[in-house]
Amino acid sequence: MKNNFDKIDESLEIKATITAKEIIKESKKEIKSIQSKDHSELDYDYIRGTLYNLIEKGQEAATSLLELAQDGQQPRAYEVFGQLIKSVADSTDKLMDIHQKVKELKKEEKSGPKNVTNALFIGSTAELQKLLKNGLNAEDISK
Repeated sequence: MKNNFDKIDESLEIKATITAKEIIKESKKEIKSIQSKDHSELDYDYIRGTLYNLIEKGQEAATSLLELAQDGQQPRAYEVFGQLIKSVADSTDKLMDIHQKVKELKKEEKSGPKNVTNALFIGSTAELQKLLKNGLNAEDISK
Protein backbone atom coordinates (compact mmCIF):
# COMPACT_ATOMS: atom_id res chain seq x y z
CA MET A 1 0.00 0.00 0.00
CA LYS A 2 1.52 3.29 -1.07
CA ASN A 3 1.03 6.50 0.82
CA ASN A 4 1.64 10.13 -0.13
CA PHE A 5 5.22 10.00 1.07
CA ASP A 6 6.20 7.10 -1.20
CA LYS A 7 6.12 9.35 -4.26
CA ILE A 8 8.38 11.85 -2.52
CA ASP A 9 10.76 9.07 -1.47
CA GLU A 10 10.93 7.78 -5.05
CA SER A 11 11.61 11.21 -6.53
CA LEU A 12 14.37 11.89 -4.00
CA GLU A 13 15.67 8.34 -4.44
CA ILE A 14 15.57 7.62 -0.71
CA LYS A 15 13.99 4.90 1.36
CA ALA A 16 12.04 5.87 4.46
CA THR A 17 13.06 3.97 7.56
CA ILE A 18 10.37 5.39 9.83
CA THR A 19 6.77 5.83 8.85
CA ALA A 20 4.71 8.85 9.78
CA LYS A 21 2.53 6.71 12.03
CA GLU A 22 5.56 5.69 14.11
CA ILE A 23 6.60 9.31 14.50
CA ILE A 24 3.13 10.30 15.66
CA LYS A 25 3.06 7.44 18.18
CA GLU A 26 6.44 8.45 19.60
CA SER A 27 5.45 12.12 19.92
CA LYS A 28 2.23 11.17 21.72
CA LYS A 29 4.22 9.11 24.24
CA GLU A 30 6.51 12.05 24.98
CA ILE A 31 3.58 14.40 25.47
CA LYS A 32 1.91 12.02 27.92
CA SER A 33 5.07 11.61 29.98
CA ILE A 34 5.60 15.35 30.20
CA GLN A 35 2.00 16.04 31.21
CA SER A 36 1.95 13.36 33.89
CA LYS A 37 4.90 14.77 35.86
CA ASP A 38 4.64 17.47 38.50
CA HIS A 39 7.14 20.19 37.68
CA SER A 40 6.59 22.40 40.70
CA GLU A 41 9.99 21.59 42.22
CA LEU A 42 11.76 22.04 38.88
CA ASP A 43 10.01 25.37 38.41
CA TYR A 44 10.94 26.42 41.94
CA ASP A 45 14.61 25.56 41.35
CA TYR A 46 14.61 27.40 38.02
CA ILE A 47 12.96 30.52 39.42
CA ARG A 48 15.25 30.47 42.44
CA GLY A 49 18.35 30.16 40.23
CA THR A 50 17.16 32.93 37.95
CA LEU A 51 16.52 35.26 40.90
CA TYR A 52 19.94 34.50 42.39
CA ASN A 53 21.51 35.30 39.03
CA LEU A 54 19.55 38.55 38.71
CA ILE A 55 20.46 39.62 42.23
CA GLU A 56 24.17 38.91 41.69
CA LYS A 57 24.24 40.75 38.36
CA GLY A 58 22.30 43.63 39.88
CA GLN A 59 24.83 43.90 42.69
CA GLU A 60 27.72 43.91 40.22
CA ALA A 61 26.00 46.53 38.09
CA ALA A 62 25.23 48.62 41.16
CA THR A 63 28.90 48.66 42.16
CA SER A 64 29.96 49.75 38.67
CA LEU A 65 27.16 52.30 38.43
CA LEU A 66 28.04 53.80 41.80
CA GLU A 67 31.64 54.28 40.70
CA LEU A 68 30.43 55.89 37.48
CA ALA A 69 28.04 58.17 39.37
CA GLN A 70 30.75 59.24 41.80
CA ASP A 71 33.18 59.98 38.97
CA GLY A 72 30.72 61.94 36.85
CA GLN A 73 28.78 63.61 39.68
CA GLN A 74 25.66 63.62 37.52
CA PRO A 75 22.25 63.45 39.18
CA ARG A 76 20.88 61.12 36.47
CA ALA A 77 23.55 58.52 37.26
CA TYR A 78 22.57 58.58 40.94
CA GLU A 79 18.91 58.26 39.97
CA VAL A 80 19.61 55.19 37.84
CA PHE A 81 21.70 53.76 40.69
CA GLY A 82 18.76 54.21 43.07
CA GLN A 83 16.39 52.48 40.65
CA LEU A 84 18.80 49.58 40.28
CA ILE A 85 19.08 49.21 44.06
CA LYS A 86 15.28 49.13 44.29
CA SER A 87 15.13 46.50 41.55
CA VAL A 88 17.65 44.29 43.38
CA ALA A 89 15.71 44.71 46.63
CA ASP A 90 12.48 43.73 44.83
CA SER A 91 14.20 40.61 43.50
CA THR A 92 15.23 39.59 47.00
CA ASP A 93 11.65 40.13 48.17
CA LYS A 94 10.41 37.92 45.33
CA LEU A 95 12.87 35.23 46.41
CA MET A 96 11.44 35.29 49.93
CA ASP A 97 7.88 35.24 48.54
CA ILE A 98 8.72 32.13 46.54
CA HIS A 99 10.01 30.40 49.67
CA GLN A 100 6.78 31.26 51.48
CA LYS A 101 4.59 30.06 48.60
CA VAL A 102 6.47 26.76 48.33
CA LYS A 103 6.14 26.25 52.07
CA GLU A 104 2.37 26.83 51.83
CA LEU A 105 2.07 24.41 48.90
CA LYS A 106 3.91 21.70 50.79
CA LYS A 107 1.75 22.33 53.84
CA GLU A 108 -1.40 21.93 51.71
CA GLU A 109 -0.09 18.66 50.28
CA LYS A 110 0.64 17.26 53.73
CA SER A 111 -2.53 18.48 55.36
CA GLY A 112 -5.58 16.34 55.06
CA PRO A 113 -8.56 15.66 57.21
CA LYS A 114 -7.30 15.50 60.79
CA ASN A 115 -10.43 14.26 62.49
CA VAL A 116 -12.72 12.01 60.54
CA THR A 117 -16.03 11.17 62.14
CA ASN A 118 -18.19 8.45 60.76
CA ALA A 119 -21.73 8.85 62.02
CA LEU A 120 -24.51 6.36 61.67
CA PHE A 121 -28.07 7.33 62.50
CA ILE A 122 -30.31 4.54 63.62
CA GLY A 123 -33.94 5.53 63.72
CA SER A 124 -36.91 6.48 61.63
CA THR A 125 -37.13 9.23 59.08
CA ALA A 126 -39.40 11.22 61.40
CA GLU A 127 -36.81 11.03 64.20
CA LEU A 128 -34.07 12.16 61.81
CA GLN A 129 -36.16 15.11 60.61
CA LYS A 130 -36.91 16.08 64.21
CA LEU A 131 -33.21 15.86 65.04
CA LEU A 132 -32.24 18.02 62.08
CA LYS A 133 -34.98 20.54 62.80
CA ASN A 134 -34.14 20.96 66.49
CA GLY A 135 -30.38 20.70 66.09
CA LEU A 136 -28.02 18.25 67.66
CA ASN A 137 -27.84 18.47 71.46
CA ALA A 138 -25.66 16.58 73.89
CA GLU A 139 -28.77 14.77 75.12
CA ASP A 140 -29.49 13.49 71.60
CA ILE A 141 -25.99 12.12 71.28
CA SER A 142 -26.21 10.11 74.46
CA LYS A 143 -29.56 8.48 73.47
